[in-house]
Amino acid sequence: MSRREDPSGPLHEHAELVREVRARLAAGGSGVSQGSVEKALREVLSARGAAWEQPVLTAQAVAICDELSGFGPLGPLMRDPEVTEVMINPGRDVYVEREGQLRPAGVSLRSEQDVHHLIERVVSPLGLRIDASSPWVDARLEDGSRFHAVVPPVAIGGPVVTIRKFSKTLWKLRDLVRMGCVDDAQARLLAAAVRERRNILVCGGGGTGKTTLLGVLARLVPRPERIVTIEDAAELQLGPRHAVALQTKPANIEGRGEITLRDLVRCAMRMRADRIVVGEVRGPEALDMLQALNSGHAGSMATVHANAPAEALTRLETMALMAAPGLSVAAARRQVGSAVHVIVHLVREPSGRRRVADMAEVRAGAQGPVLRRRRVSAATPSFARVAASAAASPAPAALAARASAAPPNGSCA
Repeated sequence: MSRREDPSGPLHEHAELVREVRARLAAGGSGVSQGSVEKALREVLSARGAAWEQPVLTAQAVAICDELSGFGPLGPLMRDPEVTEVMINPGRDVYVEREGQLRPAGVSLRSEQDVHHLIERVVSPLGLRIDASSPWVDARLEDGSRFHAVVPPVAIGGPVVTIRKFSKTLWKLRDLVRMGCVDDAQARLLAAAVRERRNILVCGGGGTGKTTLLGVLARLVPRPERIVTIEDAAELQLGPRHAVALQTKPANIEGRGEITLRDLVRCAMRMRADRIVVGEVRGPEALDMLQALNSGHAGSMATVHANAPAEALTRLETMALMAAPGLSVAAARRQVGSAVHVIVHLVREPSGRRRVADMAEVRAGAQGPVLRRRRVSAATPSFARVAASAAASPAPAALAARASAAPPNGSCA
């Protein structure tokens, strides 16, 4: 008669169990899956003369599967649709974001070494590396989530991991209206700006929903048009349409082979793109993007970190000047003034709700390098065509009311 073992035994017993299961999988040439792990675990227990009830066996197989090929104790958090962000702090404490609020996750990793192993399990299959000489890494997971890790000596006190999960739902503008992220007037203007091929810059702080809104706007582009997206880690989901996704590449261990955003913006200009969508502008690629917007890629879009529309313009000017030290401030401002038409500013409220706080039009002034920034309205002369188009379009609230099924998550990001 077999004896019943307690699956929640000491840590060293669990580690030994994981090692035995791994060895059996390797000996049998089996890949890591819940089924193969459960079979190997049953064999290990049988060899020990032990047995577990089926629900316990299945739960432990899932946990071991997570540990061998996935996220270990973070596995349930990664599968939880209500969790939008997972963070591991030095000291192995884990926090999550739910409905825009940060909370302790109620789980932790056993040791700092376990955190290092988790990072390696994620980045190694992607051909990436992280160590003391290259102490941070950005990666895109198979499900589209963004994985960022920092290790000592940059991270004081131990490794830090941040995982930004992205909803598999392809949000529509009416969904954002229903959730209170944009109002009817803003939604009409945004849809009209895309339709009238205005260049749009989405700005805001971290975690305000810039990428989500960018994806919503990009999906409003008429399907026959060719879109080229450029990102550090591919996050935008455009659905079935004529789109090409480009992603940067870090240098290899020899310091060679790096492909930057600036390289990809130049590449996109040779790819017969109707519109170029840049996930985030934060460096010298700003100058190349401005030149692309000024040379036949009307209706393009990008995001930038900034606390207000005016600051977004200043950041673009500064980044363009950094890319070309000989460029004058006046020339940089002229480039920005003619390249960017609409700025959408997002904020995240203390409650966790993301919303559009401001929309502004950008125009080059009559004197040349002077920018006049005005709140978008039907009275703005150079925006009259967009405003007229918006007035003729159906109200997003009416569309939302006719939607047959509401999205499962009430967050904009």
